Amino acid sequence: MSFSDDVRSAFRRGETGAVVRMSTAEIERARAVGDAAGEVEARYSLARVAIRGGDLTLGEARAREALDVAVRSGDRALEERPRHVLAAVARMAGDLTRARDLYRESIALNETLGRPETVNSETHNLAFCELGLGNLAEARRLFTLSRTRVFRHGWDEFVPYVCVAGAALASAEGDHPRAALMVGLADAAFAALGQVPDPDDAADLAAVRDAATEALGPAAYAAAQERGRHLDPRTAFDDDDL
Repeated sequence: MSFSDDVRSAFRRGETGAVVRMSTAEIERARAVGDAAGEVEARYSLARVAIRGGDLTLGEARAREALDVAVRSGDRALEERPRHVLAAVARMAGDLTRARDLYRESIALNETLGRPETVNSETHNLAFCELGLGNLAEARRLFTLSRTRVFRHGWDEFVPYVCVAGAALASAEGDHPRAALMVGLADAAFAALGQVPDPDDAADLAAVRDAATEALGPAAYAAAQERGRHLDPRTAFDDDDL
């Protein structure tokens, strides 16, 4: 496997220490041989680790370092991941208007690069900005668009995030029983892939859990979440009024 594959797999498994060690070594190697792609990937990975650890300031700094290397290289494709992280930092910091603009820019870049799967993931993130800004109809439209593409194209690694979206939307609409089901569905989907959520999605799930537990009570929440773990993601949304 390549460094990119190795480090991303380690991050998804939650192996933070391994990501830091691998990325630090890769920066030294890449700088020594002028490998901009390797250096960008490594700095991007360190940014993600910082964000997962709750240090948004450091995460943004690491992402800007990666973006600087990418811009100097002249290869616009290398800008994609750092720009994604900067948008995620803005979203997690609560600056949703700026995050929305950054995600729209990222979508436009990925359309130019011919990366439909990444366009779709950024559409998912844009939907979360709309949700946070109170634009529920637009959020629902974008989540539905993203989910339809995921199931149509068989992008299985994105299925857990479809479930995260379902949980967040249900919570925003005040449907806490459904939100609890969707949290269980998301937990099972991540487990099926041997992954943990990205930092921003983990924060979204935590907020849904807290709200649903408060609304339903711990016992009812736990029961609904457990039921959700046994649902099929591809049919769990069939009763949505889309």
